[in-house]
Amino acid sequence: MIEKILLADSGTGNTEAMMKVLMEIPLIQRAAVTVLHVVPSQVSAETMTAKWEAGGRTLATAINTLHLDPSRVTAILREGDPKDVVVQVAEEIDADLIIMGSRGLQGLKAILENSVSQYVFQLSSRPMLLVKDDLYTVRPIKRVLVAMDKSDSAKEGLNLAIALLRDIKGGELTLVHTVSSLKAKPFDVTSPDPNQDPILLAAAEEAKKYSIPYKLAAPEGKAGQRICQLAEDRHMDLIILGSPDRRPSIAKGLPDLDRLLGESLSDFVRVYAPCPVLLTRLAS
Repeated sequence: MIEKILLADSGTGNTEAMMKVLMEIPLIQRAAVTVLHVVPSQVSAETMTAKWEAGGRTLATAINTLHLDPSRVTAILREGDPKDVVVQVAEEIDADLIIMGSRGLQGLKAILENSVSQYVFQLSSRPMLLVKDDLYTVRPIKRVLVAMDKSDSAKEGLNLAIALLRDIKGGELTLVHTVSSLKAKPFDVTSPDPNQDPILLAAAEEAKKYSIPYKLAAPEGKAGQRICQLAEDRHMDLIILGSPDRRPSIAKGLPDLDRLLGESLSDFVRVYAPCPVLLTRLAS
């Protein structure tokens, strides 16, 4: 399921810590890892040389720190616009997962400050694991929250969560399906009975097949707020959220304005989640 990972390493943030945590999971240990560092174009040859040398040191440090199997790791140092290079390299290696840092910028601020993770999220159709820079401590993955609905991308997220958790001792799955309610206040804790929710019950049946402990939640209100609140209340280590690309083929190379402006569920969770967020991507 995850055979090729692209780790976009800027030399700062929590991406290396995230990779260390993932390498404790049997599913990830079998994957080939490409560590990418991008050197932005510079105005002088002297500055460019210095940046290339620093980039090489960043890659060497990352590979040494992560204790990656030399036979299953590739280091790539490229020049260019980071957001374009990440998308390009992900296509070149046919990555099953992109791991990136994120400053958690939203909407117009993300555009104006040239957010790399936001644009890669926009223009790549591949699954992405976004890790905020220095806003929380990356913990070993034990508690995973999966946002469920009727979409194929949500089902893919469930399958991935099960694949991750089935070999983790003490792992637990939280399945959440938010229910819209005009009467619900933004952080009202009143919830319908999740044990009567057919979407959650079907997901629970899949977890039972692998004897994975699970909890169900069906909070009312705005989905993004509820998912983030639940993740914080239950101290989740990872959120998995389906994020299908609904754009027509002719528009695949163009930004999705709803996401750029922070109007989509996945963009809200990406910005406000209290833990790393894995976005499963299935093009429709």
